[in-house]
Amino acid sequence: MTQSVGIAKRNGAFLTAGPRHAEAQSVMPVLRAREAWECADKTGVSGKTGVSVGEVLLQFVREPGKYLIARWNWKSAVMSSLFRALIFFVVNLTAGWRAAVAAMSTELVYRGITSGFYGALTEGFSDAEPVWAAALAAMVVLPLTGHSLELLVHWLRGTQKLVPSITASVIFTALSTLFNVYAMRRGALIVGKGRGSLVDDLKRMPRLVLDFFLVIPRWVMRGGWCTAPLAKPANEA
Repeated sequence: MTQSVGIAKRNGAFLTAGPRHAEAQSVMPVLRAREAWECADKTGVSGKTGVSVGEVLLQFVREPGKYLIARWNWKSAVMSSLFRALIFFVVNLTAGWRAAVAAMSTELVYRGITSGFYGALTEGFSDAEPVWAAALAAMVVLPLTGHSLELLVHWLRGTQKLVPSITASVIFTALSTLFNVYAMRRGALIVGKGRGSLVDDLKRMPRLVLDFFLVIPRWVMRGGWCTAPLAKPANEA
């Protein structure tokens, strides 16, 4: 407060003296540097967790039983398998209802088994900082592991509309991964510490989805230079 008053008096003296005499009288205006607390107060973003993306990856490699198997995310298995099965059904419907049902059942079984592990990966990355790196890592790791195997499974199964189906699945992964990172950082869709029931998570979905789509506009309006757009607000920590 004292510093702000001093700066105000100095800048007031500049206006009185005018630019010609300001330098001689040592009353040149002072531009206050942006303080770290200003960004924190303006955006309401909590501090870092201290876990890097590299450390998260090492945890998966060194202790897969603890971080992948024990944290198999059944919520992701349920939600992902249902949504993706519907996608494969709709895309393959032009090849006939038998082909659509076959593609849907294949995806339902495949995702029912594997999506729990991919959910565990996403949940692990959701704890990492910086947020943009965590989201990027999740968007790279999941498609490389998930869709490569998915392509092989549907190719062996003889899915009729293979390329359009995988393309639609990749697009869904890009959007859902970003949303899952956003939601998991706010305690939804997780199976680890701080988890709630799936029913409670579903009740939060309308608000989370709305907030997710408003992330970028809000981030720009409140000064995007201060923090990453997917960061968890301090009042939700």
